[in-house]
Amino acid sequence: MASPRWKADLALLAVCAIWGSTFVVVKNALADASPLVFLTLRFLLATAILLALFGRNFPWRRPGLARAGVIIGSLLCAGYVFQTVGLQYTTPSKSAFITALSSVLVPFLVVAFLRRHPSRWAALGLGIAAAGSYLLTAPAGELALARGDFITFFCAVAFAGHIVALGHYAPRFGFAALALTQVGVALVLAALAVPLAAAAGLELPRVAWTGNLAVALVVTAVLATVVAFSVQTWAQQFTPPTHTAVIFTTEPVFAAATSYLVLAETLGPRETAGAALILAGVLVAELLGHAPPGVPGSAVANPEGNDGV
Repeated sequence: MASPRWKADLALLAVCAIWGSTFVVVKNALADASPLVFLTLRFLLATAILLALFGRNFPWRRPGLARAGVIIGSLLCAGYVFQTVGLQYTTPSKSAFITALSSVLVPFLVVAFLRRHPSRWAALGLGIAAAGSYLLTAPAGELALARGDFITFFCAVAFAGHIVALGHYAPRFGFAALALTQVGVALVLAALAVPLAAAAGLELPRVAWTGNLAVALVVTAVLATVVAFSVQTWAQQFTPPTHTAVIFTTEPVFAAATSYLVLAETLGPRETAGAALILAGVLVAELLGHAPPGVPGSAVANPEGNDGV
């Protein structure tokens, strides 16, 4: 029978498949709604669904839950806001690469805030996957940083912080309570960001109710938000943040596969090598990180002093 850790890792892989496959849907939807308006509608529908699912037994007065929800939800919303605003000033491929840096930042945040050190296999797997992410998503020959690249970097920091914070709080509060609170907080902040961005000249709020937009909202709210963040919150009760970061490097692989199936976009030798390196990095962390008890670098052999991968 599979251990909770293996089930959690497979669940996180499924989350990456969901997120990677929705890039095309979101790209089409942004023709009918401005980014922050789309995010607000997405989080509004997701919050309504989560309230219907978990609201009746929600522990409203549980000590510390509100604080945890505000921290995690703020990081979640910040990641999406910086990503969507940055996309207006940079290319999608450069945005994807910079966003993928969130996985590289996770071990540093774990050391800084949780005082835990990732194991050798987590570090090695993450390094291999990061190199693969560069080959898969970074445009060849484009090293200059544009305004959007700088903005998108804060997206990577926010998503890295989200992974670390969720790994810290999920074992304490459970997936249902944190899934609802983080998405609810993200809804409030996204709604507040719409008029602020308009006043700053960063976005002209607009929405045109079309079939494409409706489909995109349902897909992103139900699958990419309610299901994905509920599953991620549940899974991070059993697997540490650095290990989660390694698995999350597979998201651009799923995005590339979706582009191939839906848009007939093909991968060149460089991109194919990048995808192979990402998968190799995940295998290093998975197979060696799940070594039997007593094996150096295994999760059981290092239960206290590191990130447990």
